[in-house]
Amino acid sequence: MAETERSFVEAARRDKLKALVERGIAPFAYRFVRSATAQQALAAYTADDDAATHALAGRLIALRPHGKTTFAHLEDASGKIQLYFKSDELGEAYALLELLDLGDHVGVAGRLMKTRTGEITLRVARLTLLAKALRPLPLGKQDASGVKHGELSDPELRYRQRYADLAVHPEVREVFRLRTRIVQGIRAFLDAKGYLEVETPVLQPLYGGAAAVPFQTHWEALDATFYLRIADELYLKRCLVGGLEKVYEIGHDFRNEGLSRFHNPEFTMAEWYEAYADYNDMAALTEEMLAGLVQQLFGAAILERHGATLSFERPFARTDYYGLVREHAGVDLTNASDADLRAVLKRHNTPPAELATLSGAKLVDEVFKTTVEPKLVQPTFVLDYPVALSPLAKPKRDDPTRVERWELFVQHRELANAFSELNDPDEQRRRFEQQGRLRAAGDVEAQQLDEDFIPALEYGMPPAGGVGMGVDRLTMILADQTNIRDVILFPMLRPES
Repeated sequence: MAETERSFVEAARRDKLKALVERGIAPFAYRFVRSATAQQALAAYTADDDAATHALAGRLIALRPHGKTTFAHLEDASGKIQLYFKSDELGEAYALLELLDLGDHVGVAGRLMKTRTGEITLRVARLTLLAKALRPLPLGKQDASGVKHGELSDPELRYRQRYADLAVHPEVREVFRLRTRIVQGIRAFLDAKGYLEVETPVLQPLYGGAAAVPFQTHWEALDATFYLRIADELYLKRCLVGGLEKVYEIGHDFRNEGLSRFHNPEFTMAEWYEAYADYNDMAALTEEMLAGLVQQLFGAAILERHGATLSFERPFARTDYYGLVREHAGVDLTNASDADLRAVLKRHNTPPAELATLSGAKLVDEVFKTTVEPKLVQPTFVLDYPVALSPLAKPKRDDPTRVERWELFVQHRELANAFSELNDPDEQRRRFEQQGRLRAAGDVEAQQLDEDFIPALEYGMPPAGGVGMGVDRLTMILADQTNIRDVILFPMLRPES
């Protein structure tokens, strides 16, 4: 809708608002008592002579006047229902229809009937305006093929005006209902396994638990710098030290990184830690959770998503990090040089400027991302990473150059990350000090030395396994969405100029 047209339409709606007030009709009600939702009313219909009266409330999404009769559609959270208004039955209230617009919220009461076309319809005996919409909904128009064209065809506008997106796209509302069910399912599973849900600080004096750049702020009262957490890990491990043997948190983390289809600077993580377990136990638990969740949500273990058939049947595939790099990159990480790895990336058209910034562990990681990740479609645990990539994981029992870590990949993307957690305080200090040397050399994502976490470990942390899983990415897969912004209600966006 052009700006001039919008201004005209909005002016007309304000004229109707003024007319309502002049007639003594409140345009913004305080409450309305419903007896049913639209779907409940439809389900209650039994016969044309149904004597039950139903009181419904919702938004007008269609309005078709025909002289002394008017048909409309009302939509609430459950769905939509047709309304029928007749002037000789409504009396003076029928004139109110002239002052209504699409998008207005109304309350209606009446009996159900079936039209000549067979549509169950509420024959309205009482009409109440609940909220006047002063801005027209961007409903768009549907062409002959069923494709909608309108203002919200622009994805950027849909994200900026998510309220309008939700109002006019029932399928978007379903995505977020599914997201809630996913979170509920994770929570219910961990609760049933005896895990305790806890809350750890979002604002922290030091950040850690992941390789990332933080957001920082200044606490005026203390004249000190604080950070938004990049991960929950180090505080959850402190809980293990304190005797809380099975803990989890579902909450927001923040990383000062760019926007992409798979990255939002504010995102939701589910993290859980269990004393006396290792990464094998965590793999078994995670696949049990996901297989059960998929079955619970969809009634099947096999889903068609993003053009692929995904099987969430247990057990998930398990494969070796080094073996995958040998297979797909053609190099052996046990003796590969930086030059060998750069040659692999050069063959895969990595820009020279990016190549020049990579060395050591980051170079290994980039080779994996470039050559292996595109091959991982089915749920797959990739096991036993180089020690340099995992400063918080225990060394592999038969190979100290590697760590007991897995990442779970689905549809080419990492979904979850897990360790046999490092609980040796001296080794943890050495790992942090190595990260410090990387920071000094220019690696802004290298982890800080946490001088409070080390003493915690010195009190004795039991052997443990831990998992971090991205809720947004899981929702993307299960909701069949290709952009992380489509599963976050209010995603981060660049400020409008």
